[in-house]
Amino acid sequence: MEIRVLTADDAEEFRALRLRALREEPEAFGSSWEEENARPLEQTVARLQAEGITAFGGFDDAGKLAGMVRLRRQDGVKAEHKADIISMYVAPEVRGRGLGRMLLGAAIAQARSTPGIEQLLLAVNTTNTPARNLYLTMGFVPFGREPKALKIGDRYFDEDYMALVLS
Repeated sequence: MEIRVLTADDAEEFRALRLRALREEPEAFGSSWEEENARPLEQTVARLQAEGITAFGGFDDAGKLAGMVRLRRQDGVKAEHKADIISMYVAPEVRGRGLGRMLLGAAIAQARSTPGIEQLLLAVNTTNTPARNLYLTMGFVPFGREPKALKIGDRYFDEDYMALVLS
């Protein structure tokens, strides 16, 4: 498996994987499939080229995009020492093979090598035990819980907030 930074050339494949993630696991993301599907491909290209955001893709042995994560530096003088881990997803058919760990490791390494980033933050659905366990093993520490963070139909989902101090 290969991990690399995604570029505009990867936009179609990234969009397809993101839509799949939103359709199959809507409780894991703040965006909805309907919202994302309505956006033109040009917005995906812009996301992949946005300043302060690095998207990493994990490719399976056949060269197909099978996982993703984005690292987004926070804006403003008082918050630029922080970055967020967002849009983490690994396709079910490749789970358990270390791709999630590799993707998260790449994002952490990028953050460590970026001057001024001292802390990484993320939110994880409290029902997503495998993701939560991955984050814990990579050094993230829970610091709070938001009840009813997401609402899908009549169901609410809580999110745990986690941090990894880099310096």
